[in-house]
Amino acid sequence: MSCEPSSTSSKETLPADQGRANRDNHPSGCRPDDEKYPPMPLDTTKTTHEAYRVRWAPDDPENPRNWSFGYKSWITFLLSMLSLSASLGSSIISPAEKSIATYTHVSKEVVVLSISLYILGFAFGPLCWAPVSELFGRKVSMLPAMFCLGLFSIGTATSQNAQSVLVTRFFAGLFGSAPVSNVSAALGDVWDPKARGMALTLYAVAVVGGPTIGPIIGSAIVTNKHLGWRWTQYTQAIWVFAVLTVCVFALPELYEPVLLHRRAKRLRKESGNENHWHPHESHKLTPRDILTKHLARPLRMLFTEPMVTCIALYASFVYALLYFTLEVFPIVFEEERGWKLVVSTLPFLGLFVGVIFAVFINLANQPRYIRIVDANGGKPVPEARLLPMVTGGILFAAGLFWFGWTAAPQFHWAHPVVAAGLIGAGFNTIFQQCINFLVDTYGLYAASAVSANTFLRSILAAGFPLVAQPMFHNLGVGPAMSILGAIASLALPVPFIFMKYGLVLRKMSKFAPVE
Repeated sequence: MSCEPSSTSSKETLPADQGRANRDNHPSGCRPDDEKYPPMPLDTTKTTHEAYRVRWAPDDPENPRNWSFGYKSWITFLLSMLSLSASLGSSIISPAEKSIATYTHVSKEVVVLSISLYILGFAFGPLCWAPVSELFGRKVSMLPAMFCLGLFSIGTATSQNAQSVLVTRFFAGLFGSAPVSNVSAALGDVWDPKARGMALTLYAVAVVGGPTIGPIIGSAIVTNKHLGWRWTQYTQAIWVFAVLTVCVFALPELYEPVLLHRRAKRLRKESGNENHWHPHESHKLTPRDILTKHLARPLRMLFTEPMVTCIALYASFVYALLYFTLEVFPIVFEEERGWKLVVSTLPFLGLFVGVIFAVFINLANQPRYIRIVDANGGKPVPEARLLPMVTGGILFAAGLFWFGWTAAPQFHWAHPVVAAGLIGAGFNTIFQQCINFLVDTYGLYAASAVSANTFLRSILAAGFPLVAQPMFHNLGVGPAMSILGAIASLALPVPFIFMKYGLVLRKMSKFAPVE
């Protein structure tokens, strides 16, 4: 691809239509800025400079949006496996709490921190990894971090005391948060808005599925006399390194500004013409920029963007309850019903089935979303993502009440398991559409927007396991779940509020492009 400068004289004046035609017919897809073109004298210097700006040509084979469906599906699978390997680590250690407490001579309440600190790492990690992805690309922001996740998982497995278990778990979560926060933005680089909803369903299943199947895997390892609690972490490390090895060779860079930056450098080298450029090259890092602009951006969006704040609050509540179940299910099925460890984790399958069912709820909205996008000239319409959240909110609240009042041993075990399915379906429906909404709204800043959401939800999720056992032991399962169900019911109007006022809020945003 090469870009030739305009030969138009600086004294010429072009009508707007002719100026636009010259732009559209510019060779190799290197066109001046897509701004308004009123009749005005042309500035030769500016026109020449813009003519050498590197852009995608129509149907450019290097543009991730133009890759084949099969290749994009493969990339989506790889990204989802990265997310699964990180989210699995948050819960695979939960069945080992008693074993770790016995080995390290601390109380079970202290060992719960092994889950909470991992999730707390999920809160602070994205504040770093999201800006890194927007500066250096998606691949660089995830793969080195995943290598560190594998190392810290081995560190936990070889720990000799409670302090080292807790410290290594925190840093494992810190590095493991990279794909959890950046994969959704990477999928936005690959898929156009109409297809992105389907791609994000696989990502959401990976992020949510990890915590639901982790306890089942962990309990099978802990009860095996040849393995023990350390192998929950060795297994985590093996999975991480296996996925990482594949991704090092098979996962390409996806972030458009980084790809165009590389093309500009290649063109300068191949042609010897130093005029080829891309704006991303001017992004220079200084310590002040790192602290005040890049690391602070997700927090600034969380506290100054009403859409990010409200979506994050709703998503954080439902996400935190997912980790709440890691402590509640053992109370209901192991303590009260007397089931053995492995059997007592099987109800998590009900939760996982609900997570899978949410995929079909969200896919059912796709034809409607595509019609709305087509009517909007192909541009994303975030508010059109929100209708399934209404269904998800109802399922979520109903599942909480049903679980709470049928969890007692006098009721058949199928009642709380089916209720767990409703909780999983409602949660994942809400979670998927919250992510879709943020990616649609914030485009190139999607990683920061999602990271702001990840930060808040992880803070809440880190605290919920700590309060679960005191709350349920003191109040009882029914009253405690009813409190949570009441809060979920109060959140039901959230999708309707955003459907009505979403566009107004987006126009007020400093980060969301609205024409």
